Amino acid sequence: QVQLVESGGGLVQPGGSLRLSCAASGNIFRLYTMEWYRQAPGKQRDLVASVTSDGSTNYADSVKGRFTISRDNYKNTVYLQMGSLKPEDTAVYYCHAQPIVRTLRDSWGQGTQVTVSS
Repeated sequence: QVQLVESGGGLVQPGGSLRLSCAASGNIFRLYTMEWYRQAPGKQRDLVASVTSDGSTNYADSVKGRFTISRDNYKNTVYLQMGSLKPEDTAVYYCHAQPIVRTLRDSWGQGTQVTVSS
Protein backbone atom coordinates (compact mmCIF):
# COMPACT_ATOMS: atom_id res chain seq x y z
CA GLN A 1 0.00 0.00 0.00
CA VAL A 2 1.28 3.44 -0.90
CA GLN A 3 1.31 6.47 1.36
CA LEU A 4 0.22 9.71 -0.29
CA VAL A 5 1.21 13.28 0.57
CA GLU A 6 -0.45 16.20 -1.20
CA SER A 7 0.85 19.73 -1.55
CA GLY A 8 0.20 22.89 -3.51
CA GLY A 9 -3.15 24.09 -2.23
CA GLY A 10 -3.85 27.66 -1.21
CA LEU A 11 -5.80 30.82 -1.86
CA VAL A 12 -6.12 32.05 -5.43
CA GLN A 13 -8.23 34.68 -7.17
CA PRO A 14 -10.88 33.74 -9.70
CA GLY A 15 -9.28 33.09 -13.06
CA GLY A 16 -6.00 32.11 -11.46
CA SER A 17 -4.03 28.87 -11.51
CA LEU A 18 -2.65 26.36 -9.04
CA ARG A 19 -0.79 23.10 -9.33
CA LEU A 20 -1.39 20.32 -6.85
CA SER A 21 1.12 17.54 -6.32
CA CYS A 22 0.71 14.14 -4.71
CA ALA A 23 3.81 12.13 -3.90
CA ALA A 24 3.53 8.39 -3.33
CA SER A 25 5.84 6.22 -1.28
CA GLY A 26 7.32 2.92 -2.37
CA ASN A 27 8.14 1.47 -5.77
CA ILE A 28 4.75 0.18 -6.94
CA PHE A 29 3.35 3.47 -8.19
CA ARG A 30 2.77 1.96 -11.63
CA LEU A 31 0.26 -0.49 -10.14
CA TYR A 32 -2.17 2.31 -9.37
CA THR A 33 -4.55 4.47 -11.30
CA MET A 34 -4.19 7.88 -9.69
CA GLU A 35 -7.17 10.12 -9.04
CA TRP A 36 -7.99 13.53 -7.68
CA TYR A 37 -11.22 14.04 -5.76
CA ARG A 38 -12.62 17.14 -4.14
CA GLN A 39 -15.09 17.80 -1.38
CA ALA A 40 -16.74 21.14 -0.73
CA PRO A 41 -18.34 21.89 2.66
CA GLY A 42 -21.61 20.02 3.07
CA LYS A 43 -21.19 18.13 -0.20
CA GLN A 44 -20.08 14.66 -1.18
CA ARG A 45 -16.60 13.82 -2.36
CA ASP A 46 -16.53 13.86 -6.15
CA LEU A 47 -14.05 12.53 -8.69
CA VAL A 48 -12.30 15.36 -10.54
CA ALA A 49 -9.79 13.56 -12.75
CA SER A 50 -7.96 10.29 -13.16
CA VAL A 51 -4.87 9.03 -14.95
CA THR A 52 -3.88 5.43 -15.60
CA SER A 53 -0.35 4.12 -15.43
CA ASP A 54 0.03 4.48 -19.19
CA GLY A 55 -1.27 8.05 -19.13
CA SER A 56 -4.90 7.76 -20.18
CA THR A 57 -6.95 10.50 -18.57
CA ASN A 58 -10.55 11.27 -17.67
CA TYR A 59 -12.14 14.42 -16.31
CA ALA A 60 -15.34 15.52 -14.70
CA ASP A 61 -17.38 17.69 -17.04
CA SER A 62 -17.08 20.61 -14.65
CA VAL A 63 -13.29 20.81 -15.07
CA LYS A 64 -12.76 19.73 -18.69
CA GLY A 65 -10.62 22.21 -20.55
CA ARG A 66 -9.48 23.89 -17.32
CA PHE A 67 -7.70 21.15 -15.36
CA THR A 68 -4.97 18.77 -16.48
CA ILE A 69 -3.93 15.64 -14.62
CA SER A 70 -0.53 14.09 -15.23
CA ARG A 71 1.86 11.69 -13.58
CA ASP A 72 5.57 11.07 -13.42
CA ASN A 73 6.16 7.37 -12.83
CA TYR A 74 9.85 7.96 -12.10
CA LYS A 75 9.11 10.53 -9.38
CA ASN A 76 6.07 8.60 -8.08
CA THR A 77 4.06 11.80 -8.31
CA VAL A 78 0.73 12.82 -9.76
CA TYR A 79 -0.15 16.41 -10.55
CA LEU A 80 -3.30 18.42 -11.05
CA GLN A 81 -2.77 21.64 -12.97
CA MET A 82 -5.79 23.86 -12.39
CA GLY A 83 -6.51 26.91 -14.50
CA SER A 84 -9.34 29.43 -14.99
CA LEU A 85 -10.31 28.73 -11.41
CA LYS A 86 -13.80 29.58 -10.24
CA PRO A 87 -15.20 30.09 -6.74
CA GLU A 88 -17.10 26.83 -7.15
CA ASP A 89 -13.75 25.02 -7.39
CA THR A 90 -13.22 25.79 -3.72
CA ALA A 91 -12.87 22.48 -1.86
CA VAL A 92 -10.50 20.14 -0.14
CA TYR A 93 -8.71 18.18 -2.84
CA TYR A 94 -7.74 14.59 -2.15
CA CYS A 95 -5.35 12.32 -3.96
CA HIS A 96 -6.47 8.69 -4.29
CA ALA A 97 -4.53 5.64 -5.43
CA GLN A 98 -6.75 2.96 -6.95
CA PRO A 99 -4.88 -0.33 -7.41
CA ILE A 100 -5.13 -2.27 -10.67
CA VAL A 101 -4.40 -5.58 -8.89
CA ARG A 102 -6.63 -7.12 -6.24
CA THR A 103 -3.82 -7.86 -3.81
CA LEU A 104 -3.33 -4.16 -3.09
CA ARG A 105 -5.54 -1.74 -1.17
CA ASP A 106 -6.49 1.74 -2.19
CA SER A 107 -5.07 4.73 -0.38
CA TRP A 108 -6.08 8.35 0.31
CA GLY A 109 -4.00 11.41 0.95
CA GLN A 110 -4.73 13.83 3.79
CA GLY A 111 -6.22 16.49 1.53
CA THR A 112 -5.18 20.01 0.61
CA GLN A 113 -7.41 23.08 0.73
CA VAL A 114 -8.01 25.11 -2.41
CA THR A 115 -9.86 28.38 -1.98
CA VAL A 116 -10.86 30.53 -4.95
CA SER A 117 -11.89 33.97 -3.81
CA SER A 118 -11.28 37.61 -4.52
